[in-house]
Amino acid sequence: MSTAITTPAGRMAALARAELTLFGRSRGTLVAALFVPLTLPFAMRSAVEEMDVKDVGLSVGLVMLPASIGFSLLFAVYSSLVGVFTARREELVLKRLRTGELRDAEILAGAALPAVVMGLVQCVLLAVGCMALLDVGAPSAPHLAVIGLLLGLAACVSLAALTASFTRTVESAQVTTLPMMMITMLGSGVIVPLELLPDRLASVCELLPLTPVITLVRGGWSGDLSAYETLGPLVTALAWIVIGVFAVRRWFRWEPRR
Repeated sequence: MSTAITTPAGRMAALARAELTLFGRSRGTLVAALFVPLTLPFAMRSAVEEMDVKDVGLSVGLVMLPASIGFSLLFAVYSSLVGVFTARREELVLKRLRTGELRDAEILAGAALPAVVMGLVQCVLLAVGCMALLDVGAPSAPHLAVIGLLLGLAACVSLAALTASFTRTVESAQVTTLPMMMITMLGSGVIVPLELLPDRLASVCELLPLTPVITLVRGGWSGDLSAYETLGPLVTALAWIVIGVFAVRRWFRWEPRR
């Protein structure tokens, strides 16, 4: 056995390679994770063009670019990982892995790595596509966009593991993921910018898990976020990650649900 596989990084890499092989065999997961996030943003272009986004200082590109990243995080990372964690648990894969050298965090991280990498690549491609086709231009504060994306990936992994804890079968994952996906698409600025919502409703929506991600990514391109305005989304995103990690440690199930 290679020495590298006995290190945490080596063990997670080996698990990620195995997971990638299994991931490629699921056509339904591939379609949902690869093609849906790439087509949905541009399918909603006509709807965005009908919104009064210019009245709130936005453009079609500044709405669609963070929206496309939001779709990728939801479908390529969150939704696909709920299915992965649920399937591996019901197949007793997670239970067997716990009897070896892998620690709990390494098992979850290794299983999530292919989806995270795929989501990251998708987000980059979508950002480049929006910049080229929608005349968005280069980001004014790229560090905010990078921070927002990384926080979004971490939040989606932890929330996916938490959702899988209450998901009985792979088929039921299509139902248990709906609340998170619908709330995010409707309330986090993915489909409708918060600037177009009533102030009270927008204040509530700012506390949703992926709202900080959309805010930071959009602010990264527009450059309109001040240091003070950046602090709120950062704190909110970190709070959701901490809550997600705590909940996973407390409620994640390693054996099949009966």
